[in-house]
Amino acid sequence: MCKGMIGKKIGMTSYFTGSGEYCPVTVIQLGPCVVTQIKDKETENYQALQLGFVEKKASHTNKSMTGHFEKSGGKAYAVLKEFKADNPSDYSCGQEIKADIFRVGEQVDVTGFSKGRGFSGVMKRHGFGGGRKSHGSHSLRIPGSIGCSAWPAHVIKGKKMPGHYGVEKHTMKNLKVIDIRIEDNIILLKGSVPGAKSGYVTVNKQNFVK
Repeated sequence: MCKGMIGKKIGMTSYFTGSGEYCPVTVIQLGPCVVTQIKDKETENYQALQLGFVEKKASHTNKSMTGHFEKSGGKAYAVLKEFKADNPSDYSCGQEIKADIFRVGEQVDVTGFSKGRGFSGVMKRHGFGGGRKSHGSHSLRIPGSIGCSAWPAHVIKGKKMPGHYGVEKHTMKNLKVIDIRIEDNIILLKGSVPGAKSGYVTVNKQNFVK
């Protein structure tokens, strides 16, 4: 069995279980993913499936990748990811994999990239408290002193300062599968997952995050 799939974050909503319990959930469009390459121990020394998600124009694909996609039917895909598999020989190139590899109630790990926030100051980036808010204060949001005196006379490596914030790979673990809608390629996970709406994520069975 394949241990994960590629999906797209649709957004968050409210969900009420059969017992009337309220549950905040993230809606993910999970697949369908297409097997674009099969890797086994004989050829690659490990077992995995390369999956493709979201078709793209052939004109936007270079020649090497066009030849690669010909093995799985000729369609080009925007996102490619590898997932471990117990028996890759059970699959064939071009085969579709849907959300039915997961089941309601099981826990999964979701990996994605956090929202990009551009160049941010220390209060937003690191949670600094800021300076005095009294009349005439000019140090409300500045980082304060960053260096040393005569020795060592330079800024210590790792000092928390303003800079690029976000677009970092994060994994949320142990998210419970609340509902699966195979016909719509939709899965509902309890809680939040990294990234903005329409961002790509990978959903992995536990202990199989790559």
